[in-house]
Amino acid sequence: MGAWQPLPDELPAEVRHFVEQLRLLKDGTGLSLAALGARTAYSKSSWQRYLNATQPPPRQAVAALCRVAGLTGVDAERFGVRWELAVRVWPREPAPPRLPVGGPAADGAADAHGARAGHGGAPRDAGASGYEEAPTLPWWDLLDEEPPAGPRPGRLLLWAALLVLALLLAAVAGAVTLG
Repeated sequence: MGAWQPLPDELPAEVRHFVEQLRLLKDGTGLSLAALGARTAYSKSSWQRYLNATQPPPRQAVAALCRVAGLTGVDAERFGVRWELAVRVWPREPAPPRLPVGGPAADGAADAHGARAGHGGAPRDAGASGYEEAPTLPWWDLLDEEPPAGPRPGRLLLWAALLVLALLLAAVAGAVTLG
């Protein structure tokens, strides 16, 4: 623990502060990255990327680390605020060059920025739309939530079984009266 690789010098202050605090929180758990991965829905390699500032963590990963570390209430909310501040300024990786549907242009290959010769195209900005967090949550985090409004599948199944039973009884009663 504590043997982290140095953070890049060009990181914005918000990102640096967030990652340093995340590292301290992780170290405070006493867990290895593999053990942390086993206790959350995020793999060891994902935690390596998050804690080395090569990729911003999803908000749910930060919440999962706070739960594992025993943080609740205001302390956990502070990490949420730090996450929001860091994600706004997190450095974006440039998008990989996109090839046209028909393949590379015949008049030239893509340059280092993905612009093809003769087309004057600038590379597409991957960060223009902002960071989108992963929409997935581990199933165990959903246990505390209220069920969605509307008909519950179990109740619908019960009504279907009762209807089948009533039809079966009607068929048997009809067969007995005719027989």
